[in-house]
Amino acid sequence: MDITVYIKFFLGLVAIINPIGLLPVFVSLTSHQTEAERNHTGKVANIAVVVILLVTIVAGQHILNMFSISLSAFRIAGGTLIAIIALSMLQGKLGEVKRNQEEDRESSAMESVAVVPLALPLMAGPGAISSVIVFAAEHNTMLDLVGMFSTVLIFGLLSFGLFRMASVIYRVLGKTGINVITRLMGLLMLSIGIEVMAAGLKGLFPNLLG
Repeated sequence: MDITVYIKFFLGLVAIINPIGLLPVFVSLTSHQTEAERNHTGKVANIAVVVILLVTIVAGQHILNMFSISLSAFRIAGGTLIAIIALSMLQGKLGEVKRNQEEDRESSAMESVAVVPLALPLMAGPGAISSVIVFAAEHNTMLDLVGMFSTVLIFGLLSFGLFRMASVIYRVLGKTGINVITRLMGLLMLSIGIEVMAAGLKGLFPNLLG
């Protein structure tokens, strides 16, 4: 097992989902909750994200086959989507690709925000799901499956830990600090998107890149 492959997968999840960048949103959505309720919301949200990503790992290739979509075409589409979200993050924004204004208004009236909109679409959004499908399609052995499952579980634990310390981290970093981290994550994410698109173009047009 090549551990570096799963380290890259893990770092990709961190960059695309960007749990630190989501801390202000998490604090805002749970501002009316007690500390115990906020911790419960964070736990439910991260469990939901882990479940969504694990299901995506298992079912992703079957979904592509069902619609007769080639992996190369999906790489281009997914890479483009990741790049669009990354460009928004480079401006210090979460972007309306993840959540539009109507969903924003609805979320303020929700009693429970753990699954919607926090887990889906803010965390396990289209960018994360696209990235996981592409990675799972490229690494489809049983050993790879175990490695990806373990990586997603580790990410869920890390994200849950960050959410438990959300108020402290938000106070220490401030809005400016979180915006800087979001921009750095956006730069990494843009690189991932371009790499995915390049692999897709090479698959569709093998003579294009030699």
